[in-house]
Amino acid sequence: MGEHGPETLARDAPLQTRFTRALGIRHPIVQGGMQWVGRAELASAVSNAGGLGILTGLTQPSPDALAAEIDRCRAMTDQPFGVNLTILPTLKPISYDDYFAAIIESGIKIVETAGRNPEPYMPRLLRAGIKVIHKCTSVRHAVKAEAVGCAALSVDGFECAGHPGEDDVPGLVLLPVAAEQLTVPFIASGGIGNARGLAAALALGADGVNMGTRFVATVEAPVHPAIKQRMVELTERDTALLLRQLSNTSRVARNSVAEQARQIEAEKGRALQIGDVAELVAGARGRQVWENGDPEFGVWPAGQVLGLIHDVPTCAELIDRMVRGAVEIIDQRLAAMTRRAAAVPA
Repeated sequence: MGEHGPETLARDAPLQTRFTRALGIRHPIVQGGMQWVGRAELASAVSNAGGLGILTGLTQPSPDALAAEIDRCRAMTDQPFGVNLTILPTLKPISYDDYFAAIIESGIKIVETAGRNPEPYMPRLLRAGIKVIHKCTSVRHAVKAEAVGCAALSVDGFECAGHPGEDDVPGLVLLPVAAEQLTVPFIASGGIGNARGLAAALALGADGVNMGTRFVATVEAPVHPAIKQRMVELTERDTALLLRQLSNTSRVARNSVAEQARQIEAEKGRALQIGDVAELVAGARGRQVWENGDPEFGVWPAGQVLGLIHDVPTCAELIDRMVRGAVEIIDQRLAAMTRRAAAVPA
């Protein structure tokens, strides 16, 4: 079943949720869009394993290059996959209209948006039959995204890599608040990397999970092996928050470059300007980290889920053990608690 196929679900799928039914995927696990990492090799591997792979639109230098990457991914999987487009102000102007046109013309039916409100683009996406998953770091933004027609939401907790927003609300609180206020399916993002996280997200009201950092440490991720091994070595305490004074908080792996940036931020305080740290936090340096394998070359995004990364499996191995483990937790550990409670005399 490709992205043009009907919304069907394998009958033997062990975890069926509103999200898997709405998107026509087997497992409630999404590989979120990640700059420089969300390429065809990774997205197709996740989709072939029954999850939802996502190509990162702006990793490609032009709309035509994105269309070519979509074709390349389609040649590597016949399962549904989507495209991420993060809508943010940039130093170099980006024609989001042209990128969305490439997505629509390529026949993609699932789009993950992030950053600004996707409302200006929703009419043309909906006319094309595209289901939009909008990533939000607050429930108030998720409610707005639902109101403008998003089919699903990705609710991003403070634990996440990249931009966790400015509210500092972790998933343990954010997810049940979202469950109280949203009516469309939503998935949990941030801090999830194993079966316990998947089971917990479902218990807190989510319909699936989105993972970024954990999918970087997989065989198929187009990232230097030395960085994957470094992720295995790091712990949940090995991240740093940058650019807080600029209300553009970014969670990255703690390294010498991040510490230099943090020192400058501490010295400048409220007078900090982006130019004070731009050379240190430049995305081009982060891209080189992925490619050259030197974890100290620049800042690179990583979530607190680093503490749960102990190996570098294939995407199929990771998804399979997460789903099987979550089912075991739900069917055995949690169910046993209710059976024991029922057996205790009043």
